[in-house]
Amino acid sequence: MSSSNLSASLGPLAGLKVLEMGQLIAGPFAAKTLADFGADVIKVEPPGAGDPLRKWRLLKDGTSVWWQVQSRNKRSVALDLKDTAAQEIVRKLASESDVLIENFRPGALEGWGLGPDVLLAANPRLIVLRVSGYGQTGPYRDRPGFGVVAEAMGGLRHLTGEPGHVPVRVGISIGDTLAALHGVIGILIALQERHRSGLGQVIDVALYEAVFNCMESLLPEYSAFGAVRGPAGSALPGIAPSNAYLCRDGGYALIAGNGDSIFRRLMAVIGRADLAADPALADNAGRVARVAELDAAIGTWTVQRDVKEVLAALDEVGVPAGRIYTVADIAADPHYQARGMLDGVTMDDGTKLTVPGVVPKLSRTPGGHRRNAPAIGQDTGAVLTEIGLTPDQIAELKRRGVVAGGTQ
Repeated sequence: MSSSNLSASLGPLAGLKVLEMGQLIAGPFAAKTLADFGADVIKVEPPGAGDPLRKWRLLKDGTSVWWQVQSRNKRSVALDLKDTAAQEIVRKLASESDVLIENFRPGALEGWGLGPDVLLAANPRLIVLRVSGYGQTGPYRDRPGFGVVAEAMGGLRHLTGEPGHVPVRVGISIGDTLAALHGVIGILIALQERHRSGLGQVIDVALYEAVFNCMESLLPEYSAFGAVRGPAGSALPGIAPSNAYLCRDGGYALIAGNGDSIFRRLMAVIGRADLAADPALADNAGRVARVAELDAAIGTWTVQRDVKEVLAALDEVGVPAGRIYTVADIAADPHYQARGMLDGVTMDDGTKLTVPGVVPKLSRTPGGHRRNAPAIGQDTGAVLTEIGLTPDQIAELKRRGVVAGGTQ
């Protein structure tokens, strides 16, 4: 369903009220995911500069285009959380919310008198998602934790790059995003449990744990064999053949021929029937033992062909393969377009912007782009009116600098 058809659609999470407190990536990404599916997300950000993400990376008319993705479908309320009046507003908002999301350093909410004990006492049904670098407990809880550090501590950074070289960083904030997605899972689990108990609870997500949870067999291999997995470049250790292979035009073909029947089809295509028939290569263990030989055979075939030719030949016989996409490739790809992953939106100034579509795809109640990302405090007046403040009270709070933004 396109964005234009979603304007009147409420979404599967319609009626869920979410209070977002935090900034940058992890907490806001979790809230964005809920907002995409119809939750009413009220984002609290400081007056003045607002969320720092507004100024990250490439700017259009002074605001990051990333902001249009991270804060779509949200409402913005600008509050100075150091002020007791603002803290009371948050308590009121939380008392009427289903979910509160925060990713401040542990103890920050408590310092403002907004700890989960206080909020849950006033609203026992509240679900509180707390995202931090190291979690709310443990000896590292008070350390500042950013995604890049969490990715390293979680085991990911050690596995990236080429053997013998400096481990490279994944080119996006993957630790924050993984934590956000774990947070969304936790919220949905807690909502399901609340149907039975009628009670909320606290969800404690640590960035490093979200990364660690995706490390597959890393720990049991160490426990059982003392094996410390290291970086393997473009290959997938212990699974063969699966690698990036140089082609004649200088590009690379990513080929995953590690299924038993797939391997035999791959060998047939590259003209190596002898390897396809070798009983020692009939399963993954045998192929791993001879992975260098297999990579050399495949590479000899690919280097004589352009990437397009390689992919066409492999697609014809059902061998999983692909090329390395740039964002320009993504923007031009017909499959992305057909799947609704290139969402065209009209910004408030009338200009067009392409942003990622919504994931996952729901057949009957899909998510989508219902509202552009807000200006700082754009919805302050409307939200404060909803919780019972009068226009005079709002005006006085604005005069004192406690709140900022729109009056309606």
